[in-house]
Amino acid sequence: TVLRSLEDLGYYAVDNLPLDLIPKFAELSLDSPKVRRAALVVDVREGGAFQRFPRLYADLKRSIPTRLIFLEADDETLVRRFSETRRPHPLGTGRSVIRSIQAERELLEPVRKLADLTINTSKFNVHELREYIGEQFAGGRDESKLMVYVTSFGFRYGIPPDSDLVFDVRFLPNPNYIKEYKHLSGRHPRVARYIRSFPQTTEFIGRITDLLVYLLPHYLREGKSYLTIAFGCTGGRHRSVMMAEEIRKRLARAGYRVKGSHRDMERT
Repeated sequence: TVLRSLEDLGYYAVDNLPLDLIPKFAELSLDSPKVRRAALVVDVREGGAFQRFPRLYADLKRSIPTRLIFLEADDETLVRRFSETRRPHPLGTGRSVIRSIQAERELLEPVRKLADLTINTSKFNVHELREYIGEQFAGGRDESKLMVYVTSFGFRYGIPPDSDLVFDVRFLPNPNYIKEYKHLSGRHPRVARYIRSFPQTTEFIGRITDLLVYLLPHYLREGKSYLTIAFGCTGGRHRSVMMAEEIRKRLARAGYRVKGSHRDMERT
């Protein structure tokens, strides 16, 4: 999907190019008047050859402007994708899918550390991923180049491991102790109104908004293209959900690309 998206943007696209051919490909691309921009894919099928990639990439960056995109996904998503496509993992000989994924992560970790842009594709469907790539590589307003992912969670189930910023909202009044709100979520208007009725909620929303309005342009200037903001309460059903919804709407109004989710909202 990413390579096709880049091809649609005018990149000359090559899939599964052996590492040893990358320098020659770069040379031919520079010499060809028809190639203005090029994109190529290498993957784990290179096996042990990936040990040479850091040096090769350093040489490449010295000769031409280059960006390295690293695509990843969480284990659950990858297992599901292999199951749906019924294709074996390239490292799957004698291993389970999950063990193969773990081996792949270890093999690619040195490459990941070099990446200019790391994309967790678990958070996108196909159309969203194409749109995101278009915004990153086709120009446009600065705000649109930062994808902000706002999520809620319950501390009893653990902090989301991909969080960049984590805010603990357990200091807010808890609707869980009110019978009529207990089985509703923070997305319900009555629950949201209840939480917002307290002055500390209003003040916190204002302070968090001011903080993010200050921080996000700085993240952009540093080249960050993806930011995950997580709000946590005890169970992830009421307070964190309401807060994530409120901040998501405010950032969207400010012009940022925002996605939201509520990891633990449906848990009992």
